[in-house]
This record gives sequence, C-alpha cells and structure tokens, in this order.
Amino acid sequence: MTGISDERIAQIEARRDELQAKMATGQLDGEAFVAASKDYAEIEPVAEAAAEVRRLRAELADMSAMIARDDTDAELKAMGVEEIALIETRLPEAERALALRMLPRDSADDRPAMLEIRAGTGGDEAALFAGDLMRMYTRYAEERGWKVETISASSSDVGGFKEVVASVRGTGVFARLKFESGVHRVQRVPVTESGGRIHTSAATVAVLPEAEEVDIDIADGDLRIDVYRASGAGGQHVNTTDSAVRITHIPTGLVVTQQDEKSQHKNKAAALKVLRTRLYEQERNRIASEQAGARKSMVGSGDRSERIRTYNFPQGRVTDHRINLTLHRLPEILEGAALDEVIDALIAEDEAERLASLNG
Repeated sequence: MTGISDERIAQIEARRDELQAKMATGQLDGEAFVAASKDYAEIEPVAEAAAEVRRLRAELADMSAMIARDDTDAELKAMGVEEIALIETRLPEAERALALRMLPRDSADDRPAMLEIRAGTGGDEAALFAGDLMRMYTRYAEERGWKVETISASSSDVGGFKEVVASVRGTGVFARLKFESGVHRVQRVPVTESGGRIHTSAATVAVLPEAEEVDIDIADGDLRIDVYRASGAGGQHVNTTDSAVRITHIPTGLVVTQQDEKSQHKNKAAALKVLRTRLYEQERNRIASEQAGARKSMVGSGDRSERIRTYNFPQGRVTDHRINLTLHRLPEILEGAALDEVIDALIAEDEAERLASLNG
C-alpha cells in the first residue's frame, strides 16, 4: 500500500472540480483561461487515478463490513470474500498508478531536443558508428512522426560523422530520448579489417532539451562573435565568403561554431540556438544538483562520460549496462523499430527508482 491518504485524494479531486467550475463560468480572461486549462490538463489524469483508488478503497471497506456482520448469510459472505480478494489484487496496482501520476514531472519532458553525436575512440570505425546511431535515431523519430533537422555535421572521409548536431521536434521528444545521453560502445569487425578481428569503438551521445529565447537571456555584451571563411567539405561557397561563425559566451567560456549554411546570418542563428540550449542545460543541472540533496538517478544522471550501452554485432545483442538489460535484437534496434523496448525499460526503471525514493 502506498502512503497516499484519503485526504490527499480528496484534495486532488477538489482541485480538479474547482478548475472545471472556474472554466465553466466563462468569466476568465484569455491568459487566466489558458493557465486554468493547462492546470486542468495536468491534474485531470491524476484525479482520474485518485477516483479509482477512492472507489476501490470504499468497496473494500463495504465488503469487509458486510462479511463481518453476524446477520450476513453464508452465500453472501463467500461472495464478499471473493470480491475482497479481487479488490486486494487491483488496489495496489491502482495506488501505484496514482503514485506515478503524482511524481514530479520534468518540466522539459514536452520540449524538443537537441541531439549531439560525436565519434569517440576508434578512428574511422567510431565515425561510422556515429553515423549508425544518427540513422537509428532518425528512423526512430520517423516511426513516431517526429521531425529531425540537422543543424551541423562534420562528415568522416570513410562515411559516418566525426560530429553531428540535430534538432528533434515532436510530441514528448525529450521525455523519450533523455536517457540516451552517454557513451555508446560498438563491438564488431570493421569493413577495413582483413583479419576478421573484432574491434571496439565508441561514440558519445548528448540529448539536451531545446531552449527558447524566453528561457535564457543572453546579453549582447556576454558574447564574442567571430566570422571567418568556412573550411572543408561544404560546397562552392567554401573559402569565398566570411560566412562561418564562432560565438564565445564570455561568462562560461562556452564556444559554438557553425559553418554549414551559406549565409552568415543563418549560421549565427543556428549557433545561438545551440548556445542557448547548452546554457539552459547548465542551468537545469545546477538547479537539479541543489535539489533533493543532488540525488543522482542510476538511469537519468545524463553523465556523458558514462558507458551506458554496448552494441555487440557478433552476438547480435544490445546491452544497456544501467539496468542490466540485454536484447538479442541488434538489427531491429539499429533500425529504430525496436528501440522503444530499451527506452520503455529505462523509463520504467526511472519511475520505480523515483517511487522508491518517495516512499523511502
């Protein structure tokens, strides 16, 4: 049984009813109505789960009282005992569902995400693996109806990416991708390996909630903006105009460069978008470290230096080391089709951990 009291359940339902009544009056102005609608949308599923717990608890109390009475006949008592057994099975499930609904939500869960993939140890093979990961996330996004837009990419000579940054937009993007941050390791025989030896290489993935201009106020005086001629692959405009942009955020020392667009204006806008998102993530991390004694979740720490997953080609398996999950579905996962199995397991583990921390 969870520690959610009947009084707390009554408060949740009363708050839902209060918001519903306010919106029904037609007296709220535009902003107030939008705020009330948002609050109602958040509390309604919690209130529904609370109502189910209240109903089951009431039935349990009624049945227990009935079978305890001396004047209840044997047949009714037998039926009551069966009903109580059924309720006692369903009630803990309903209470857990309510507890999950009541868990504090990450305010960034509904945001788009910035996906950054960088080749790590392993040279050309690491760059090829970074390309495999980018395709996996792109296909996964397509399966969910999300839109992926490449912001910048540095291709490798043999294919794949030394580094690629993309914006992923859609419903619940950050909520589902946020546990992908960390070091992804691959074990396979490279196409360039004539001896058939298995090599291990790695790529780093970072998933950040995208920031809007209203989230982070960047003073012009805090920026140093340098323009220069783009270099490397990139089309005919390379080395003909000063279109590449490097932005340095002086207070933090963060540096963002952008040269993928032909227009200096577009490169500056893209660089500012990346900078704003990284500053927003820094602020989120600072706040998180100050709250709840800086609790570091096993699943959701987002430590980019942590090895989180191994893709083993000879054995056709994918192992997520944080939750000791191994799936022998490597091709389907890399195609994006079975990635949900890993993500769902990570979300379930995170929920279980947070529930345990509340009850503890």
